[in-house]
Amino acid sequence: MMQAFRDVDYVIHAAAIKQVPATEYNLMECIKINIHGAENVIKAAIANNVKRVIALSTDKAANPINLYGATKLALDKLFVAGNNIVGEGRTRFPAVRYGNVVGSRGSVVPFFKSLIENGKTTLPITHPDMTRFWITLQDGVDFVLKNFSRMQGGEIFIPKIPSVRITDLAEACAQGMKQEIVGFRPGEKMHEIMCPGDDSHHTIEFDDHFVITPSITFFGKDNDYFTNKLGKVGKLVEPGFEYNSGNNQHFLSVDEIKSFDKEAN
Repeated sequence: MMQAFRDVDYVIHAAAIKQVPATEYNLMECIKINIHGAENVIKAAIANNVKRVIALSTDKAANPINLYGATKLALDKLFVAGNNIVGEGRTRFPAVRYGNVVGSRGSVVPFFKSLIENGKTTLPITHPDMTRFWITLQDGVDFVLKNFSRMQGGEIFIPKIPSVRITDLAEACAQGMKQEIVGFRPGEKMHEIMCPGDDSHHTIEFDDHFVITPSITFFGKDNDYFTNKLGKVGKLVEPGFEYNSGNNQHFLSVDEIKSFDKEAN
């Protein structure tokens, strides 16, 4: 890490063990990569005077019930605290939190497609009311890169993105195919959260995203998170506000899900 970060100004920390059921059975490997790995990134960045380091978090870090989410919450805390550890150095550490990436390895769409290609006549559904946030890889990349320009350090950036119902997703993959309810997998939630209600007093809303501000005070720094580095001004959300995939105002229809999948491919 020390050698890789030499003469580097910008780093995106994307390495993780992120498959929820696998991490429930391989706890120490998940902790080594997602927590100790993040610590190594922070130390190497500070030692090499890197300018900006953005960590990729996940919706599962908000009110986590699985080990993957818990390790990503620890990553968020480490990156926020990194802005204190750096002292008078120039390195700044924010994080980005978003939902499921369409078509990514281990996600449900490739799994559904593999079942269809292998001649299965039903698609397994964990629960008919389950929802998830949905984002394309390109939209995720664009959001991360834009945050290099508007960040100050210590923020958790959260894009406003649509949700999908798992039943609509299955219908989009195979119209009319029977859906079989199989129950929750280990560590799985009904709905994913990106802005917890307990953090509402730290959550600022902008036109196309939210920012969760640090709960700790940085020594020698006085950041005004209501105005970002691009000059955009946000406002504090209402007390108790929670942004989750179930109460989201924007749900994709079956046809829109198909369009998202085509774009992802």
